[in-house]
Amino acid sequence: MTTDVAVLGSGNIGTDLMIKVLRLSTELRMVAMAGIDPASDGLARARRLGVATTADGVDGLVAMPEFADVELVFDATSAGAHRRHDEVLRAHGRTVVDLTPAALGPYVVPPVNLDEHLHEPNVNMVTCGGQATVPIVAAVRRVTPVAYGEIVASIASRSAGPGTRANIDEFTETTARAIEVVGGAERGKAIIVLNPADPPLLMRDTVYCLCPDVHADTAAIAASVADMVATVQEYVPGYRLKQDVQFDRVEAYVPTLGRQLTALQVSVFLEVSGAGHYLPAYAGNLDIMTSAALRTAERLVALRSSEVTAR
Repeated sequence: MTTDVAVLGSGNIGTDLMIKVLRLSTELRMVAMAGIDPASDGLARARRLGVATTADGVDGLVAMPEFADVELVFDATSAGAHRRHDEVLRAHGRTVVDLTPAALGPYVVPPVNLDEHLHEPNVNMVTCGGQATVPIVAAVRRVTPVAYGEIVASIASRSAGPGTRANIDEFTETTARAIEVVGGAERGKAIIVLNPADPPLLMRDTVYCLCPDVHADTAAIAASVADMVATVQEYVPGYRLKQDVQFDRVEAYVPTLGRQLTALQVSVFLEVSGAGHYLPAYAGNLDIMTSAALRTAERLVALRSSEVTAR
């Protein structure tokens, strides 16, 4: 049995997600896409693929006959727009998987906390940087406490559409908070870099963790990170370590903690290439978001279906 879903947002992320649902999912059936630009490539592509469309946004979506059977909506618009979208969709009893940094619902990072929030009406996929790096912070945290986690996400400028650029502040705030709430760091910080290089470079992510236990088992940390990378690769094949995990014992003053630390610094360097479903491989930042959203939605509908069957 399949579950009917819709995508709200016809930009890069929404279009890539639509194609993933159509190509990869046996649990979800893509029936509608809503945007606000009648001339967008996403809406044109959806029509060519037999998906019903509207250029009247969320209001147009709820007026579509296909919406009657839609159980889940992916919101791939912007943090500002999502607040109203959530109100409208919640009033209609639809579950929302939020790909914006609005973070109205709990954060979900599939390899860390996928099953913890699957009964929520709205779940948030954090950010591309969060999906790439929070698993690594969590991997370190399951071996030893992390006092401070800092991530730097570098993405190709060409892969950052209007929505991403409009949400830079929300990106840093939401990612930093997810490093703490999901990753388990005492404090988190996030930095995003839009790299203008031509030809475009693949997404690169650097994760720094300061661990108060300077004698923590480095072999266990490296093994935990490697295991986490393999887990993410199950749904994002282009996710990989660029080099071995690095360890240094450092003295560092951390402003967000307000204190000096003697710590074990764990440095992890990642690269993410996309699957090329809609955009080129360099757009790994889009691929990891849409792949995480797809995995979350499939798990969500599978759990609810099993509960219905059990009754």
